[in-house]
Amino acid sequence: MPQFQQQPSWTVDGGGLVLDLETAVKDGILGGTAAGGGALSGAKLDLKKMIEELEPAGADDIPSVFICPISLDPMLDPVTLCTGQTYERSNIQKWLSMGHRTCPTTMQELWEDAVTPNRTLHHLIHTWFSQRYLRMKKRSEDVGGQAAELLISLRRVKGQARIQNLKELGKLVALQSTAARKAVVEAGGVHLLSSLLGPFTSYAVGSEVIAILVNLQLDSDARSNLMQPAKISLVVDMLNEGTVDTKINCARLVELLMEDRNFRSEILSSLSLLVGLLRLVKDKRHSNGVATGLGLLKTICNHKQQVRGLMVSVGAVAQLVELLPHLSSECLEVALQILDELSSLPEGRASLKDCSQTIPNLVKLLMRVSEACTQYALSILWSVCKLAPDECASLAVEAGLAAKLLLVIQSGCSPSLKQRSAELLKLCSLNYTATLFISKCKLTRTIQ
Repeated sequence: MPQFQQQPSWTVDGGGLVLDLETAVKDGILGGTAAGGGALSGAKLDLKKMIEELEPAGADDIPSVFICPISLDPMLDPVTLCTGQTYERSNIQKWLSMGHRTCPTTMQELWEDAVTPNRTLHHLIHTWFSQRYLRMKKRSEDVGGQAAELLISLRRVKGQARIQNLKELGKLVALQSTAARKAVVEAGGVHLLSSLLGPFTSYAVGSEVIAILVNLQLDSDARSNLMQPAKISLVVDMLNEGTVDTKINCARLVELLMEDRNFRSEILSSLSLLVGLLRLVKDKRHSNGVATGLGLLKTICNHKQQVRGLMVSVGAVAQLVELLPHLSSECLEVALQILDELSSLPEGRASLKDCSQTIPNLVKLLMRVSEACTQYALSILWSVCKLAPDECASLAVEAGLAAKLLLVIQSGCSPSLKQRSAELLKLCSLNYTATLFISKCKLTRTIQ
């Protein structure tokens, strides 16, 4: 049972300290007539609804006295026990119905199990949440009005004024999140923004439009509209030539479109799209771009098998292999998964074999990052060594593979991983005498 000690004081909006409930009422704070009579005129707001709508914005500043010590949630119907401790009615009734005859917070024995509604606290809770709820609604209305005005203006202006208008709308959508995005969608902003993309759209306009679109909820019609050849062509061009932020947004937009059940798979067959993604991934200065690019490449690999051959043809294998030592653990797992998918193709295995860094880089990763990375690396090494055992197995052993495989076999990895390691170890031993191969299995060099 959670133990939560109610505090006798809490802070309010102005930063002052309210010592107790009596002081709060007397001073008109959190619900006295002086503080909020005008704001709460009219129909009484539903407390449960207000709490639910305010919850996503965070509850760090909720006064602790409003929190039920049992559920640690704001109280809707606070009641007080004979010990003076206050709880949510449903929670304390459940506690008592289970046969407990003690106070959950103080563990004092109850001399009576009657509960008394704490109307003062209920009034303060309702007023506190009402004030914040009305402020939130006011901000939403203000943001919605600004978004609507910008969209109206966007229909009239052109040139530099249009770019400036889009920048302001983009900031509004990014900073005000839910309210602004909802206002843009409800005002027909998605269709308007989509109409600005086409063969004659400048990169300046296109980049701002796409930055807004990736933050909006796109329905099936909007996605279908954005999949028109002229619009996709512009997106792919900007993926290759835009700024890093624009490239990231273009990749995010393509991934959003791929979620549509009517997605046109031929879009993924664009060599320019694949080249643009590989350029984004290779830019090690921007880690968020690397993660976004790798994520989309993995999605493409899983979405359409025919594209894997195109990825090999544009040099994806060598570029990804060279990147391996520089990637974060999260990106590394994605890159290895892509290479593992490409190794299922004959041309993919050939490219892996021809890349001089494939074996050294993969051997170094074994037992270094995660079991998933080790599994992908072993799968790729198996494909390469199986393709050319005389050439590749020897290179792998010289790179320290035998010792690493012994570590995998002796570790707590899954049985399937140990089995694959044993098979690869056997394959690597074929070109060596028993004595020489045992010497290659020593861990000294691997550990160093």
